[in-house]
Amino acid sequence: MKSLALIATTLLTAFAIHAQEYRLPDRHLSQHDQLLANQGNAGISVENTTKYLEELFNEEEEPEFDIYTEGWDSKLVNCYTGMSVPQRAEIDVSKFSMPHPGYITSPYGYRRRFRRMHKGVDLKVNVGDTVRAAFDGRIRITNYEARGYGNYVVARHTNDLETVYGHLSAFLVEPGQYVKAGQPIALAGNTGRSTGPHLHFETRYMGYAINPCAIFDFANQTTHTDSFTFDKNTYQNARNYSPSANSEYAKQYLKDNPTKPYVRSTSSAAASSTASAATYRVRKGDSLSKIASRNGTTVAKLCRLNGLKTTSKLQVGQRLKLR
Repeated sequence: MKSLALIATTLLTAFAIHAQEYRLPDRHLSQHDQLLANQGNAGISVENTTKYLEELFNEEEEPEFDIYTEGWDSKLVNCYTGMSVPQRAEIDVSKFSMPHPGYITSPYGYRRRFRRMHKGVDLKVNVGDTVRAAFDGRIRITNYEARGYGNYVVARHTNDLETVYGHLSAFLVEPGQYVKAGQPIALAGNTGRSTGPHLHFETRYMGYAINPCAIFDFANQTTHTDSFTFDKNTYQNARNYSPSANSEYAKQYLKDNPTKPYVRSTSSAAASSTASAATYRVRKGDSLSKIASRNGTTVAKLCRLNGLKTTSKLQVGQRLKLR
């Protein structure tokens, strides 16, 4: 009997230890391990890593005004005012898409020089890059905020998270539209409080701005685990965030995706002409997303105005209504 009790105690102890271990998403396990192994053998010194990260972050923007609490009527944006938020909640993040493959150029956290929180991460982009929905859900807001986010999208997801995408150049969706994880929702840009193209990305639970690095492993382009435990005491903490891994990923990303020159238009006449145009003649190589981006509209609106589907083929010379 004593031996049976000893075996039972041993098995229960092993199970408890195993239950506390984090598990990477099954479909990413081997790829994640391989990437970590490659980074582990990179031979990066602390001094070189620090220098490289300083170069990445030396043009860091002043944190955006929080659209949930600063400068906005909360009835328009934060619909959780006055609601009871649980201390802990389990959130399924297994069905995800990275919003953009860019590396982190500005992490989440308090900015001492500005005395404000940066409530998301900034990702490297080129103007016109595709921005994708992180999870399944419905678009709640598409809006413009000149002092911070510029053009931004807020999406409410089926796992109860909300995600925010800022500094966009064009919207590809409209409020109320249902989207799947990985579906294009916008084009990246440099609008609002921004001195260079980047995507400001936030993850929120009932108004609480979670550190995106608690959910996503941006250096390995995956999530840390299939589920995320929201806790009011720890939601601002990153999970296994590695600056050296980010810097290595940044080097590879820049090698594969050279930075495109960005020129801010200074021609008010050209801008006025584009804004006032009511129709557009289709040219060779055009697509609905390209036309929408150039003319400050959405694919959904172009389809509605012209009786098209998103899969419709355009003909060179075809005249489309823009407004």
